[in-house]
Amino acid sequence: QVQLAESGGGLVQAGGSLRLSCTASDRIFSTYVVAWFRQAPGKEREFVSAITWSGNAIHNSEFVLGRFTISRDSVKNTVYLQMNNLRPEDTAVYFCATDAESSNKESITTFEEEYDYWGQGTQVTVSS
Repeated sequence: QVQLAESGGGLVQAGGSLRLSCTASDRIFSTYVVAWFRQAPGKEREFVSAITWSGNAIHNSEFVLGRFTISRDSVKNTVYLQMNNLRPEDTAVYFCATDAESSNKESITTFEEEYDYWGQGTQVTVSS
């Protein structure tokens, strides 16, 4: 069982920035694809961004292109989501998740059903 913990959420004005972190309890985390999802009030959870174990493959949703950047530090066993130019519609709980079938693979899935381990989420609120 891989335990994930998100941090870095908060309240920010539109146009501001936040950096979310996802840290894992197990070093095997460094071999997995890691994704960020978000869930806004009254809406379904949606895919945001994901990165492979090597960092060589990244997939972003269209609504974050040019604004959010995913990266990972394998030494720190942490994946980051740098969020710039935040908008009120980015307000949501942000979750990180790992795909336990993705060890050392370079393919990414955007379907939340494929992710096995999830963090508790961190709230991001963007005021207008």
